Amino acid sequence: MIRKVPHGWEVKTLGEVTDIFKGGTPKRNVERYFQGNIPWVTPTDITKLNGALYIDDTETHISEEALGKSAARLLPAGAVLLTSRATIGKVAIARAPIATNQGFANFLCKEEIVNIFLAYYLRLSTDLLISLGTGTTFLEVTKAALLGVEIPVPPLPTQYKIAAVLSAYDDLIENNNRRIEILEDMASAIYREWFVEFRFPGHERVEMVQSELGLIPQGWEVKKLGEMCHVIMGLSPKSEFYNENGDGLPFHQGVKDFGERFPTDRVYCTNQKRVAEADDILFSVRAPVGRINIANKKVVIGRGLSGIRSKNGNQTFLLQQLKDRFQEEDTMGSGNAIRKTDLLGIPLLTPLESVIGKFEDIVNLIFAELANLTLKNANLRQTRDLLLPKLISGEIDVSKLDIDTDRIQPKKGRTHIPKSLKDWLHSDENILGGPPVIKGTRLTVAFLLELLECGWSEKEVLENYPNIKHEHIDACLAFQQEVTRASVSR
Repeated sequence: MIRKVPHGWEVKTLGEVTDIFKGGTPKRNVERYFQGNIPWVTPTDITKLNGALYIDDTETHISEEALGKSAARLLPAGAVLLTSRATIGKVAIARAPIATNQGFANFLCKEEIVNIFLAYYLRLSTDLLISLGTGTTFLEVTKAALLGVEIPVPPLPTQYKIAAVLSAYDDLIENNNRRIEILEDMASAIYREWFVEFRFPGHERVEMVQSELGLIPQGWEVKKLGEMCHVIMGLSPKSEFYNENGDGLPFHQGVKDFGERFPTDRVYCTNQKRVAEADDILFSVRAPVGRINIANKKVVIGRGLSGIRSKNGNQTFLLQQLKDRFQEEDTMGSGNAIRKTDLLGIPLLTPLESVIGKFEDIVNLIFAELANLTLKNANLRQTRDLLLPKLISGEIDVSKLDIDTDRIQPKKGRTHIPKSLKDWLHSDENILGGPPVIKGTRLTVAFLLELLECGWSEKEVLENYPNIKHEHIDACLAFQQEVTRASVSR
């Protein structure tokens, strides 16, 4: 319960300031449902954002028919997505019309709440949301529980300022993530050019010979991973040695805290039986088999991981080779796990040391920049997360600060409403700076039009928004035509 808020703020419930919709999954055995162009979000898609706030595309897409045949619904851009089942508390904002599976609670904000402010409040409330979860097989936060969750509601200008401060950090993180992705692609492209297509420097003068991996350059070999690498298999100590206070070394049981490149340290362990050193490859030996991260410090590893290090010091080459080999996870092993003997027996291409050396000279520079960008993002996240509770609670007052909110705030200024539509629409300066608003509600014309453009029927709009009448919808469509006609005439 929120006991105190600054003067001028209110305490409301999520049910008062948002409309909440669950997602759904079309029948998996109907292939055409998954051959459309509508992004369909699963919790894995949110995890892959690596902390970024916005999502506009997904691994899986569904068809319009699938929407009609399932509980999934098309959400407008700006919808706030919250993972509410099993993995609870991951948050993103849709940049484009999007649908989700049933593992989400999705929020459409009413006019008194800014979606970015809501997203940050939900991020801050992870522990609370998890505590609301119920279920035996896995925890789930129900819509009924979410409706009653309290949220502090500052005046809209203050919400925009808070959102602008916090999103500035996320914008920097997202830009760094794009650069990281480009650099990762560069390293992979160089590896494949040299060691898959065999167009390495001087390849024109080298003959190809047969091997167990197919044709390879003469003088190169195929060896088992056990010949080329030191391998340590993880072992899980008793839970009494675990803590989240930073005592001992970071502990990683499996892939739960894996990032795009380095794991996030959350759990620590004082029993240091199986330790991976800095720069060791952390390789998942339990489902998903083959997922890879790099230890950026000494860590204790549990039974779901192995630590791999090149005997010749060619760690960069080894990493790229394993990443290329395990682009698709779970391709080896049985029972969703592999044994040490399976791991040691993986055949590896072993080029001449001179070729590997040239490759590492180039790619190590890329890896150094990747490490630098990753560290910058860690620092940005730390600063943002320190500010988050202080801004959301009002402990840091930004109401009187001159903060640029133009990039996240709708354009200001009154909007001309044609006389013929004034019975149904008006322009309210107190609502988001004066966009056209539907009379008798706090819904903007743009919001309703976006729902219609996303595929909502008039019936769905009327059922979900009781204050809306058919005449309101007709007026919104007429206003849209008026704006289009005016734009063309200019």
